[in-house]
Amino acid sequence: METLKAQKKDSKDQKTIRITGAEAIIHCLLAEGVDLIYGYPGGAIMPVYDELYKFQDRLTHILTRHEQGATHAAQGYARVTGRVGVAMATSGPGATNLVTGLADAQIDSTPMVCITGQVTRSLLGSDAFQETDIVGISTPVTKWNYQITRVEEIPEILAKAFYIARSGRPGPVLVDITKNAQFDELDFVYEKCTKVRSYKPVPKPEAGSLEKAAELINSAKKPFIVFGQGVILGEAEAELKAFVEKTGIPAAWTILGLSAMDTDHPLNVGMVGMHGNYGPNLLTNECDVLIAIGMRFDDRVTGNLDTYAKQAKIIHFEIDPAEVNKNVKVDVAVLGNSKETLSDILPLVKENDHKDWKAEFDKMYQIEFDTLIKNDIHPTKEGLTMGEVIEQINIASEQKAVIVSDVGQHQMIACRYAKFKQSKSNITSGGLGTMGFGLPAAIGAKMGAMDREVVAIIGDGGYQMTIQELGVIFQHNVPVKIVVLNNDHLGMVRQWQELFFDRRYASTVMTNPDFVKIAEGYHIKSRRVTERGDLQDAVEEMMASKDPYFLEVKVEKEDNVFPMIPSGASVSDIRLK
Repeated sequence: METLKAQKKDSKDQKTIRITGAEAIIHCLLAEGVDLIYGYPGGAIMPVYDELYKFQDRLTHILTRHEQGATHAAQGYARVTGRVGVAMATSGPGATNLVTGLADAQIDSTPMVCITGQVTRSLLGSDAFQETDIVGISTPVTKWNYQITRVEEIPEILAKAFYIARSGRPGPVLVDITKNAQFDELDFVYEKCTKVRSYKPVPKPEAGSLEKAAELINSAKKPFIVFGQGVILGEAEAELKAFVEKTGIPAAWTILGLSAMDTDHPLNVGMVGMHGNYGPNLLTNECDVLIAIGMRFDDRVTGNLDTYAKQAKIIHFEIDPAEVNKNVKVDVAVLGNSKETLSDILPLVKENDHKDWKAEFDKMYQIEFDTLIKNDIHPTKEGLTMGEVIEQINIASEQKAVIVSDVGQHQMIACRYAKFKQSKSNITSGGLGTMGFGLPAAIGAKMGAMDREVVAIIGDGGYQMTIQELGVIFQHNVPVKIVVLNNDHLGMVRQWQELFFDRRYASTVMTNPDFVKIAEGYHIKSRRVTERGDLQDAVEEMMASKDPYFLEVKVEKEDNVFPMIPSGASVSDIRLK
């Protein structure tokens, strides 16, 4: 088989090969640097799988146990590597099972390309076996999608798919390919896509916006930075650090921004949002200039918009113009990639030291520590807490692990207490809040970062939504560490029922199986901890293991997550208990 030559500027000079559409798909993936695919075969995508069989030495396919697991694994891989994750499925139910992962990737800006098979072109619209309109279904939850019905379209469309997925504000793309296009032949040549007409992935800052922003920053007495995942996606960690240190401005993270800046940095003051830290939330409504960097003012961050930072001038560093003034009216918008815009504004801002203002955050932290934190991570009560488990993982991993969390109380505790020294270390489902995300995403993250320890933090509810992906760990010996914090409840819903529904625990009590026996059934080393005296040894044993490891920790049933901003309340209404 001929090897594709390096691409030249003039496509007429490139060497072509006569191949089927199915083989062309494989060549497109290889040309884009793809080396790992997650998926599940079926009739409408079988020609591609047949070609995959021939390219096993160059392209690894991981058979997940459910198509949703394939998307979450691709997300985990993308989030830890910064590369495009790839998932593949057949038509009908195979394709529709990708939708949750697509929606999750769309709202969390994760670059992903999903390829689905489709019935042959002549059967489209006939309600053929396993035919669904996946393009119509997925339109609201993808950055772009397209149905290929002719073999000649394959190279151009897949090149465009990868370009759109990774450029600007990243996101998921779905390409649906009819079976006839997979079987037919074409004269194949591949050119990477570098632009799309009318699509401007990185907008230029408006004239004077940097100067206006710098003027506000330089004159501020109580400035406050909130940074999000845009810093990580833009690879602007160094620029953020330089900006924070030069200006002396306290900085807080959103849950997807966590790890963009060392959690132990003296100007890193914690997390904003519903279960964020006391000081950053309360002082949002006392700052005079709020600088938002790569975040989208999600409702879980802002609380009641009518009372959010009304006293402050607001500066928004953002790559997606659609996010500017969408939820919060801003005074200055600085459009563009945060790596470039932070670099450009750095010479314009003055060196400063907001010691008195930073002391306000320190005072609030001490209140929170005395009221909550010390009891979360160093409890005196009998039952085990989620916080002390995270603290033991911090110690055993030396703050170097990738933490992948599912959704619920454990997620908020992990985001509050996990500590990081390296970016791309916190992987969780943010905007969609997808239970079941954690286990497959941890598999993808580990495969993308085999040199790093990857620890999945999961609740007993979310764990059972994708528990079948233990089969992937067993089959491929993926050395991921799984920690299930088991309180025999759907903990976050139960907490709301306790606080706001007079303890009417409707459908939140879980009668769980023996998780250790299930893991052992997949030949994964396992251990259960019910006593505090066993926790440190169990965590150390897990972290020292070179193989997959499952650890179940039985935690208190009513171990609530505080602080908490009640839904619809102001950030100033944050509750410590």
